Amino acid sequence: MAQNRRARHDYEVLDTFECGIALQGSEVKSLREAKVQLRDAYGRVEDGELWLYGVHVSPYAFATGVGAHDPDRRRKLLVHRRQIDELLGRTRQEGLTLVPLSIYFKEGRAKVELALARGRKTYDKRHAIAARDAAREVQRSAAGRRKRGE
Repeated sequence: MAQNRRARHDYEVLDTFECGIALQGSEVKSLREAKVQLRDAYGRVEDGELWLYGVHVSPYAFATGVGAHDPDRRRKLLVHRRQIDELLGRTRQEGLTLVPLSIYFKEGRAKVELALARGRKTYDKRHAIAARDAAREVQRSAAGRRKRGE
């Protein structure tokens, strides 16, 4: 439904978790129409619960009054207690960030792929791009040799 493409560029992903997400009815309908933005979203553990902030789910066009939702509200993520404890410990001790990579449906339920990530500096980003380009060039030359029969 939605991808956070900037996350893999701005952060070094160390570990990923699949989380359920608690939504209202009109939010589910907006998600099915792919009207969601993850650009500035992040996760945080508060009072022993995992919350997702900064996700914008556009209001559903046909929901009005009681059925409408706040597009920028925080949303509760559903994970096991031991996972919450692990995330809390690693974010505090190692200074890591919780970043949503994507939102998708699995067996009719909305899921969030949440990454435990470390922020990259500008020079790290350039280094990662250079390494990716070098690997791509090696693959191209190997493919060219195979085509020529060398």
